[in-house]
This record gives sequence, C-alpha cells and structure tokens, in this order.
Amino acid sequence: METTSRVGAQAPTADGTAQAVPTARRTVDGYLLAPFPWYGLDEAFTGQRWLMQVGATADGAVEHGSIGHGDEPSVRAEGSLGNSDKERFAVVVTVAANPVRRTADGTGVLEATSVSSAAWLAGVGLLSFTWPGQMDHTLRDDWLDQQTETAWVLADDLEGSDWSTLSLPVDGVPTPFHYRESEYGWVLAGSTKEGVHLGAYGRGMSAYGLGFSVIKDIGAYAS
Repeated sequence: METTSRVGAQAPTADGTAQAVPTARRTVDGYLLAPFPWYGLDEAFTGQRWLMQVGATADGAVEHGSIGHGDEPSVRAEGSLGNSDKERFAVVVTVAANPVRRTADGTGVLEATSVSSAAWLAGVGLLSFTWPGQMDHTLRDDWLDQQTETAWVLADDLEGSDWSTLSLPVDGVPTPFHYRESEYGWVLAGSTKEGVHLGAYGRGMSAYGLGFSVIKDIGAYAS
C-alpha cells in the first residue's frame, strides 16, 4: 500500500478537530494545483457541496483531496450515532494514480498509490468525525491509534471478508467498488478510467444510490 497518502492524510487530533473545523478548509488553491481531475457526486445530488482539504508530498505535489456533500458533519460521540439520520453527508476522496517514483531530492522512493490508498484515506476520514465522548484525552489517543491502524489493515485487504462489492456509476459507466459498513458509517473505494482512485465515506446517506463524476470547474467552489 502507498506510503505518502498515509503520511499526508489529515487524521483527527487529540481534540478531534483536524477535519471538523469548516473555516480551516475553505480554500480552492490546493485543488487548482492538482494535475488530475477531481471527483464528486454526480448531478443527481442537488444538495450542498463544500471543499475540505488536499494532501501533498514534501515537495508540494498534490496527491489527494476531498469534497463534501450534504450536511457539514460535526465530530460525533460514539453514543450519538443512533441519531445519524439528523446528519446526512458523503465525502468523495480523489487520489492520483501514481507509480513508484523518486522523491524530488532523489534521496528516497515514494510507493505507488492504489485503491487501498483511497480506502485508507476514506476510513481515516470517517474516523475524523467520530469520537468516543466518554473517554479522557489519554484514552482517546489510544482509541484513535487503534482505529487508524484498523483502517490501515482493512484497506490493505480489500479482498477480505470485511468488504463486499458494489457497482456504482462513474461518469455514467458502471464501476466496481469495494464497500464496507461499520457502526460509524460506510466506506468504499475503487478506480476510474481518468487515472485516479476514488474513496468515499458517509453517514445518514445510503451509498447504494450514489454516482460519481468529474467536477468540471473546481474553481466554482471558491465562492
């Protein structure tokens, strides 16, 4: 599985705020630097859309990023997940399909990205909006480490029993995805013909009715 996506992912911090603060992600600049197309839900989705953040290598090359759809989620305690119908969202993660390559300074090697990269980023993204509210900070750190490692292990075994197969349209073409559900929500991952891998996660919105398409003008999200 790919290393830089794991390093560049915005995992939640000890107070759960890494992806939970909307004001921290309202810029389109990083998205405009990407040499690959961004994906979101297709035109069948008519709700709110919003920028999240991009992930880049040490030399500034954009490798992945996320677009949110629906209600902007807050960090939710584990015990409140039964009320997920009050908060409906889906996040689409686009990951550049890169081969094994050297770092910019020539001193190391970046592993290739894969569908597993998209699955791991989606799994960690879902964790960033889920938090066991009855734990103190020390135990929360342990919980986060454990759950993040679990997401890594699951993403590295997409053919395992924890995953099923789901066919969803990508640019109008039926495309197979790896799909799993948990008490926190759902995660899926697959690839496109446009040279990117797609991950997605959500809660309160069924994954079975979703479709994905290239975002024609990411600059429009700046308004």
